Parts: sequence; C-alpha cells; structure tokens
Amino acid sequence: MSALNVSDIQHFSVGDGPGIRTTVFFKGCNLRCPWCHNPETISREPVALTYLRTNKTITYGRAVTVNEVVNEVMEDLDFYRQSGGGVTISGGEPLLQANGVAALGKALREKGVSVILDTAGCIPWSHFEAVLPFVDTVFFDWKTSDPVCMKERIGGDLPLIKDNLTRLLRRGTDVHIRIPLIPGINADTASVAAMAADLREAGAKTVALLPFHRLAVGKYDAMGLVYPFRDTPPLPADAVSRAAKMLASDFTVSIEK
Repeated sequence: MSALNVSDIQHFSVGDGPGIRTTVFFKGCNLRCPWCHNPETISREPVALTYLRTNKTITYGRAVTVNEVVNEVMEDLDFYRQSGGGVTISGGEPLLQANGVAALGKALREKGVSVILDTAGCIPWSHFEAVLPFVDTVFFDWKTSDPVCMKERIGGDLPLIKDNLTRLLRRGTDVHIRIPLIPGINADTASVAAMAADLREAGAKTVALLPFHRLAVGKYDAMGLVYPFRDTPPLPADAVSRAAKMLASDFTVSIEK
C-alpha cells in the first residue's frame, strides 16, 4: 500500500470529538474556503511555516505508513480508554486518500480504538463507501446552502455534498453536522434559514455551530500569505445566539468553542 500523506499528528486534541483524542491531519484539500483554519493542509506538497517572532520553521507534510501512524497514536491508548476518546481523521480533506483512511481506520478499529472521520463531503460517494465500515462517527462540515457561494468562493459542488449527507443519514451513519458560522458567508438570517431547509430535507437531527475566530492568522503570516479574514471581527454573541435559535426549531443545537 502507498504511504499516507500526512500534515501532522496532534496529540491531546481539543474540539475534535469526545474525550482525549489524537487527530491525524491528512494533506490535500479540494476546497478553498477563504476562512480556512488549516491552510498548511490545503496543498498536497510539504509546506514550511516560518514564525518570525521565534525564527522557527516547521514543515508540514510527510509520507508515513499506516503502521507508523498506528504505533504513534497507540501511545495514547490509556487516555482514550479513560476518557472515552480515540482518533480523529481530519485534514485537509482526508477522503482524497480514501484507501489510506480505510486502511488506517481498519487497523485502529481492530485495536479497539474509536475513529471519527472529519469531512466536508465534496467527494464521490464511492470514497465514503470505502471508509464507512471502519469509522464510528462522521463529522460533516456544512458550509453554505448557497450554490453560487459554494462554487465561486469555496470551490465545491453543493448538490454532491447534499446528496452525500442524505445518503449518510439514510443509511443510519452516526453523523454530527457542524456549521462553521462565518461572517459574510453564512451567518445572516437568510443563509441560516437556507441551511436549515437543506439540512431538514437531508434528514438531519442535530447541528453544532462553530463560530468564526481568527486564530489562524499566525499560520498565514508564517506561510507568507494574506489571510482574507484578517480584519473580520468574531461574530457577536447575539448573532450566534440568533442563529442557534433559528435552528433550534428543527434540530438539537450546540455551540462549540
């Protein structure tokens, strides 16, 4: 089997699922979200980040075998068992490496480790079919219900994404839908209403909101890039509450930090 193209392996991850988790970030993404919080994962090639304050350079991107990843993440097995945690497979878009994700998920499941897949869902359904037998939960990021915004600003295919979500829910997959709530993209009342309609039609029952933040600015600076959302303030608390209340009539809603 060919090696996995991995950006980073982050131990003791926060916000990537229940309990103490290790997150494996796969390299490569087929979307171009202008607010992306992990720009180092977009390219399939290694990316060097040089932090000017410390003059430290970190390169993200390396070829590793499934066994190498398993050996590293299993170092935290006791923490997984004590906390109800496990491994989260993220990116980038990990399903661009569906066969590798399937192999990694199978190896972890055989060792009794919970596996979460984090995806944006803009991938042929056959890629999901390859990995679903080996993951416990799918985190599905829903970014917008505006097909023009999805195509022109994000670079995705909204009908494909919606079809994949519908298929996942109809087959009984444990799907956690997460909406990154982004100013100027999907946080206004009309956008929230449109997302609610699409998610309701797909059969969703629960939704988590991830309010926008600017913590990625340092990464863009270290990559020599301009962050398009550098001057965009975080959403006011009342805007987040308003979106949550709109969605609460149809879904069980949570707000993640």
